[in-house]
Amino acid sequence: MKRIYITETVLRDAQQSLIATRMPYEDFEGILEKIDKAGYYSIECWGGATFDSCLRYLNEDPWERLRKIRSKVKNTKLQMLLRGQNLLGYRHYPDDVVRMFVRKSIENGMDIIRIFDALNDLRNIEVAVDETIKAGGHAQGTIVYTISPIHNLEMYVKIGKELESMGVHSICIKDMAGIMSPKEAYELVKALKENVKIPVFLHTHSTTGLGILTYLKAVEAGVDGIDTAISSFSGGTSQPPTETLNYALKQMGYDTNLDSKLLKEINDFFKPVKDKFIKNGILNPFVLSTDTDALIYQIPGGMLSNLIAQLKQQNALDKLDEVLMEVPRVREDLGYPPLVTPMSQMVGTQAAANVLAGERYKVILKEVKAYIRGEYGKPPGKINPELVKEVLGDEKPIEGRFADTLEPVFEKTKEQVKDFARSDEDVLSYILFPQVAEEFLKNRGKKKESRERKIEYTIEGIS
Repeated sequence: MKRIYITETVLRDAQQSLIATRMPYEDFEGILEKIDKAGYYSIECWGGATFDSCLRYLNEDPWERLRKIRSKVKNTKLQMLLRGQNLLGYRHYPDDVVRMFVRKSIENGMDIIRIFDALNDLRNIEVAVDETIKAGGHAQGTIVYTISPIHNLEMYVKIGKELESMGVHSICIKDMAGIMSPKEAYELVKALKENVKIPVFLHTHSTTGLGILTYLKAVEAGVDGIDTAISSFSGGTSQPPTETLNYALKQMGYDTNLDSKLLKEINDFFKPVKDKFIKNGILNPFVLSTDTDALIYQIPGGMLSNLIAQLKQQNALDKLDEVLMEVPRVREDLGYPPLVTPMSQMVGTQAAANVLAGERYKVILKEVKAYIRGEYGKPPGKINPELVKEVLGDEKPIEGRFADTLEPVFEKTKEQVKDFARSDEDVLSYILFPQVAEEFLKNRGKKKESRERKIEYTIEGIS
């Protein structure tokens, strides 16, 4: 009986996609030991937006959160999502910072690091992969999946082979917008299984309603593992439900290793947590519905919930449809980057700026300018020449690996922040989010005054 590895996402991507990563540790502490016993292959619990959200909104030390989870989850592998050279931030960091962050993540309890680059520019994940392997962790290389006139099966298989050559232990196909169809999943998984020897995982979302179908066809094609969310935090922009896939796969003759009774207890635990977020307005029912328009605008779950919050904040939610229609146009102008962090925020926020300003590119985000200069890596396709000319003038874009131009900063920063940073982990928090981390570290242990949790642009500043 073939084993299908199941990764539970309720502690990271499910809550990031539905409630903008606002779940504090105390909301799930009481269920960790049961999750550990349920038979999951791994628990995705850290990385992505969790780090930023802990510091910015939840008054929690993200490193301490990881250690607390590890202390209660003793048997199941812990998993995180890492944005390659961007780590958990929104710009590239020097190699010394990347290596230190990866090493400290593993020292503090992480087992599997899923590493991706938003542009599938593998030069941007090499250092993180190398350090994960050296530190004894499981390096999972990622193919960021998207649909465009320039992305095709051959390109993805080529990336898969390159990841295997790089030495990763497994490959994940990351369909962050839930746009992969069952047919595409079958063809891609089958092609990868024929061309690489390491395990292949698939990550998708329920956004378009395709998720469960896509997983079943991927399983038929030989996928080794899938990501699911316990049912009260599943569906909509989150992952397909764990219990439903477990039920169907077992009936089809696959071994998931999951305990159905424990899954029910875990779900019963999270039901009132979900109700709390509905009542306080953080969970917008819109993100729980099926939205087939996502097959056109391709916005990932986490980005969609944040975009709605941003437009609400500016009393412009009535512009949502216009913004969603502007997203593919901006994406084409930028050479069809996959819409995953930080590109999803970049494209989405630029689309919002174009609509709200009433004129396209009247304001250009500083991050978009940096992207056009080549600071995020090699664009998948050709950038609109008029936009290039407007941003660069006669300047030439960077063609090498941008991180090669960055000086080491860890030791220098450590000296600068020695008055309030007690550990290397604190220094890393400061390097990733200087202002937010400094405020947190200087007021560590103090109760934070309750205030409205304002959702801000995750890419800051428009210039």
